[in-house]
Parts: sequence; C-alpha cells; structure tokens
Amino acid sequence: MSTEAEPRLRLEQYLGMQIKRQRQLQELKIADVAQLAGISQGMLSKIENAQVSTSLDTLSRLCDALGMPMSKLFSQYDQQGSGALLVRKGEGMQVVRRGTEKGHTYHLLNHTRGPKKTFEAYMVTMDDASEEFPTFSHPGTEFLYLLKGEIVYRHGNQLYHMKAGDSLTFDGEVPHGPEQLVKVPINLLSIMNYGDD
Repeated sequence: MSTEAEPRLRLEQYLGMQIKRQRQLQELKIADVAQLAGISQGMLSKIENAQVSTSLDTLSRLCDALGMPMSKLFSQYDQQGSGALLVRKGEGMQVVRRGTEKGHTYHLLNHTRGPKKTFEAYMVTMDDASEEFPTFSHPGTEFLYLLKGEIVYRHGNQLYHMKAGDSLTFDGEVPHGPEQLVKVPINLLSIMNYGDD
C-alpha cells in the first residue's frame, strides 16, 4: 500500500456516498430508487460504491427519484476543506473538576433510551492493515481519540497522520474515514454527537 494517499476525495466517491446516504435517510431500497430512475439495480449499486462514473442525465434522474435538487448533490463537494481540530498527545487542555467488519470491530460504549439519540460512543479495533475502508458521512460532530497504533485518517480533502494519544474533532457531514492503517493493531475511541436536531 502506498504511503502517500491522495487527499482529494474523488467526485465518484463523493456522489455515490451522497446518493446512498439520501436513499438510506428515506429508508428506500436500491430496487425502488433504480426503478424510479430508470436504471438497473446493479448500476445504482455501482454508482453508490464509486465503481463507475455516470452521466449528468442519470444523476438528474436519481435526484428526481430521491426528491432532491441536483444542486444539493454537489453542494458540499468543493467545501470539503477541513475544519477538523487535531490535538497531539500531551497538548490537550487539562480540565480540573470540583469534587470527586473484517479486521475491525466496533463496540458501542453508550446507549440512549427513546427514539432520539444525541450521541454514540464506540471503541473501534482494526487489525488488518491491507483492508480498504468505506467513507462515512453523518449529521453532527465526531471526536476520535487514538489509544493504540498509528493511522492516516481522512476528513474531506485533508489527511491526518495520527499516533497514539492524538485526537481529531470534525464535522460528521464531511466525508471521512480511515485512509491507511500505518501500525496495527489500532484502538480508536469514536464519539459522535448529533446535537438536539
């Protein structure tokens, strides 16, 4: 695996992720959206997984099927400059309180009762340095703390080389995810705050 990763997210990756996210938000099946857009299920799956480049006409039909303007599909592609905050080991502010899938696993560390979750915390373990990881996008803010190992993590068009003790805070809407596992095993604390909306 190359040690130099391409910082800019490919347009196909970005569009596929946005289409898939919109479809899942509406709890629609691939078959339903494909039929409405007049394309095959296989083609829609390839578009969502960035395995093909597609025409503007097909993208327009997909947007119609999902009930979203085409401008929304492209709206954040050029705004993926990073607003992430990297805090190196030992550089975090000390706060004193008064009084006393293959190769990786996610352990949910919290549970919110009721229909509305405000945050989730996971302990993520990754063991396979050759594994390719998906790109994620979700509402809210995410905080990562690397407990063990070394990783290159993508946020939009920026790459962050993190070592044990480093943390990263960023907008979850911007595409993000592991880019390269430099030193395994990796233990990563991930906390997603969805706010009140």
